[in-house]
Amino acid sequence: MKEELLKLLRSRDGFVSGQTICDSLGVSRTAVWKWINQLKEEGYEIEAVTRKGYRLQKSPNRMTKEEVDRNLSTRIIGRHFIYEEEIDSTNEEAKRLAAKGAPHGTVVAADMQTKGKGRRGRSWSSPKGDSIYMSFLLRPEMETVHASMLTLVIALSASEAVEEVTGLNCKIKWPNDLVCHDKKICGILTEMSAEMECIHYVVIGIGINVNTKEFPEEISAMATSLSLESGQEINRADLAAAVLNHFETNYEMFMRQSSLLPLMEKYNNRLINIGRQVKILRQGKEEIRTSQGIDEKGALIVTDEEGRKEEVISGEVSVRGLYGYV
Repeated sequence: MKEELLKLLRSRDGFVSGQTICDSLGVSRTAVWKWINQLKEEGYEIEAVTRKGYRLQKSPNRMTKEEVDRNLSTRIIGRHFIYEEEIDSTNEEAKRLAAKGAPHGTVVAADMQTKGKGRRGRSWSSPKGDSIYMSFLLRPEMETVHASMLTLVIALSASEAVEEVTGLNCKIKWPNDLVCHDKKICGILTEMSAEMECIHYVVIGIGINVNTKEFPEEISAMATSLSLESGQEINRADLAAAVLNHFETNYEMFMRQSSLLPLMEKYNNRLINIGRQVKILRQGKEEIRTSQGIDEKGALIVTDEEGRKEEVISGEVSVRGLYGYV
């Protein structure tokens, strides 16, 4: 009911009378008053004037279903959207929901995580109220060997969404970190439940530093936020919706061939180290190679000084720039 009330308030430039709301939603004036007060408690600024009705003046910067739905144009991804003020981990909740039969395209978002996770078991800092913490539950019909490519699909989608909403030139550090001005603004973690050639589900978690103003000293040299880079506050719901919209488009292109071939050009155009020398860290050894971009399987193609090509597989090595993070 709150969602319908918000839609009605947003559909008018001025006031909406209480009677109009009652007639449109088929509820009593007491029910309208109750929902208006609940919205105010959630941070919506709503002006109430006798004989005029109600007018929405300002919406909070929150990632609720009502706010994300405003700009959501998907058919499936995010249509089953679950938002929590606080949660242990959106990935863990998505996996719990998967075990209960939640549908493909379910999205779990939270304002704060108490046990956010990064790659290789690292924790992911998840303070309240300033960033995006969101996980996708997917049930793709494809071979298990192709599932890792989904990480690159979401990285591309998030990069496109950041550019659309903020105007920032958002690059990708292979395979799935997003960077603005050579600093990390986003991390992605993909987890899968499968047996042999059967995928039960894939959960992709994404954390985007949106309006964070400062970072712990140990990561401040390599981390930044969209707000710091753009100089303005970013609406998290608008950005979340853009990520979902771009992901559905790219996911459908990927699934038609179970290949990154349709997305390679777009991905490589955003790859920050393409054509540049990178440091490959493998089994305790460092090798200098030149990045040539990804192939249709998501492997990074690199060349040595003599021009010999090699595939670098995500998870087997770590890739760094010669002089720092990128």
